[in-house]
Amino acid sequence: MTDLPGIVVTGVSGRMGQMLVKTIRESGRARLCGALERPGHDWVGQDLGRAMGGAESGVIVSDDALEVLATCDAVIDFTAPAATVEFAALAAQARIVHVIGTTGMTEEDIAKVDAAAHHATIVRAGNMSLGVNLLVQLTRKVAAALDEDFDIEVIEAHHNQKVDAPSGTALMLGQAAAEGRGVSLEDVSDRGRDGITGARKRGDIGFTAIRGGDIVGEHDVLFAAAGERIVLRHMATDRAIFARGAVKAALWGVGRGPGHFDMMDVLGLK
Repeated sequence: MTDLPGIVVTGVSGRMGQMLVKTIRESGRARLCGALERPGHDWVGQDLGRAMGGAESGVIVSDDALEVLATCDAVIDFTAPAATVEFAALAAQARIVHVIGTTGMTEEDIAKVDAAAHHATIVRAGNMSLGVNLLVQLTRKVAAALDEDFDIEVIEAHHNQKVDAPSGTALMLGQAAAEGRGVSLEDVSDRGRDGITGARKRGDIGFTAIRGGDIVGEHDVLFAAAGERIVLRHMATDRAIFARGAVKAALWGVGRGPGHFDMMDVLGLK
């Protein structure tokens, strides 16, 4: 058991953190070797199993990331941009795999992650599921096949606690559509419509974000022209798919050289 790759989970008290813990333990291919929470959190210093409402696990929740990362092979990180940037630097220092599912990162944040990738294996993706990454590929191909007579809209829905919009997955899909058309997403992105907006600009890629209830994640890419519409859709009903993808990414990265990768690399879709 101790020969299995050791994985740390950050933000372990959150819904995704607890799902990652469960997935690692059930995988049979990895072991949980650390659990991190922010300083001052109620779980810090507690046995993780007890904190999660079960039996003792032997893993104590810590707020000392440097100490914990130094003892493991990989860290899975679904937290917040500022925390992720810090974890990237610490993972690079420890020379371990850093799997990033954090969304809402700025170009400056990503540049710092790029710098860390010179020293560590980093896998960063707005979505870790196989289905979504296949949808990204399909979106790129369909966008390349259709001209600007087809308007493109990315429509996403998530639970009411999600703090960023559009979702990281929606931006992945928008980027894929832009690449298919050979344009820059920054030049054609239309993210907000309110009031008298005027007619839609030809060639724009629109985004719509829905927030409500406990929606895990739904994404549609709509190609709409006069007289016809094409809709590509992915619906997630269990966030376990993201946890399984993240664990797969961590195991894929163990023993690999430094670099900044994504799930297309992990899944062999490039």
